[in-house]
Amino acid sequence: MTITVFGLGFVGLTTSLGFSEYGHTVYGVEINDERLNTIRSGRLPFLEPGLDDALVRHLGSRFFPIGTDRLAEAVAQSDCIYYCVGTPYGHDGQADLTYLFSAIDQTLAVRPADKYQVLVVKSTIPPSTTSTKVIPHLQAKGIEVGHHIGVANNPEFLREGHCWDDFIHADRIVLGVSDERSATLLRQVYATVTEPIHCVSLNTGEFIKYLSNTLLATLISYSNEMSLVADTIGGIDVAQAFRILHEDKRWGGAPMASYVYPGCGYGGYCLPKDTNALYAVSRVAGFDAQILRHVIQINEGMPQAIAAKIERAIGPDKEQTIGILGLSFKPGSDDVRDTPSAKIIRSLMERGYTRICGYDPVANSEFRRYYSDLQISYVETYEALLQQADALVIATAWPEFSDVRKLTAKPVVDCRYML
Repeated sequence: MTITVFGLGFVGLTTSLGFSEYGHTVYGVEINDERLNTIRSGRLPFLEPGLDDALVRHLGSRFFPIGTDRLAEAVAQSDCIYYCVGTPYGHDGQADLTYLFSAIDQTLAVRPADKYQVLVVKSTIPPSTTSTKVIPHLQAKGIEVGHHIGVANNPEFLREGHCWDDFIHADRIVLGVSDERSATLLRQVYATVTEPIHCVSLNTGEFIKYLSNTLLATLISYSNEMSLVADTIGGIDVAQAFRILHEDKRWGGAPMASYVYPGCGYGGYCLPKDTNALYAVSRVAGFDAQILRHVIQINEGMPQAIAAKIERAIGPDKEQTIGILGLSFKPGSDDVRDTPSAKIIRSLMERGYTRICGYDPVANSEFRRYYSDLQISYVETYEALLQQADALVIATAWPEFSDVRKLTAKPVVDCRYML
């Protein structure tokens, strides 16, 4: 089969190379020239183990990264068009569909009228979006869904830092479909996989993704709230308590235990966006989801709570240099979007601490570029930060920070409970 994929970020590039691995021909469309040129040169624009080898393996043979100038050629040959573009949430929490509708409109402008194709939304969108917004958008342009084209969603369940492994060894494939013809075509996309394939309704497909992510967000915020309760009561070894909790046989050694553990709050791209979006769409529909509302409130309040914890630990001297260990939102990734580290730094600055130095094994340059308004300094090595800082804050649980108390007698605030 031939597939066009819009967007070559974490999800789009993984999807493109994953489908190439399945034996399909894939055109990956990217509008950012810098990213496109990086990928064309055989390099990844971000850190993602395993994806680099897949790029070298398929570039120019099954995978062809292109700009919009070759879009007509790609779409004309394609059986499916996948959309892996950003769907950020706005001030009201609702998903912004601007990029998605733009990509769909670009597709419609060049698609062959006599060929049945399936438009597949892989971007995360709130339940009912395909049926109440995407399909009406197509119908308004004279497209008869199910006759001229099919419409579907195929949610992703990828963890940054593990995208390639999660795609190639998926635990399940979910296909939200509008008609049987689309379902048949999409099953052919996944014809070589052995994992369970679930064909469900459009709304169900979208909901499953949010069901997954909001559960993770809830577990993280529950754990953080319990750590605050423990701090309030006093005399409680929080890390020990949670480690013993994980010995409960009902967990069965599942890696889900990593979410039921306190830290700085959840960050990255998916959990904040999806939790806010599901709460917003539920509220608009007439139900105020109290657990989700409080999950969001707890997460939004964690940077201030962490900053207060740091101030209690290091004292009120605002002339101290505070060293932030870890800038990415989680270890194994250079993604800094919505990272708790940035929020903690802002909260510390609001308290008057202005001498802040940051270090991350892989994310220094990304953090500096993404948060250019934060006036902090950076060092390129762990050792340099230990030397320059008067006090240290572990904000990302990179394994290399586990020996920090052996390397220095300076105050260390372990916001990830990893020591």
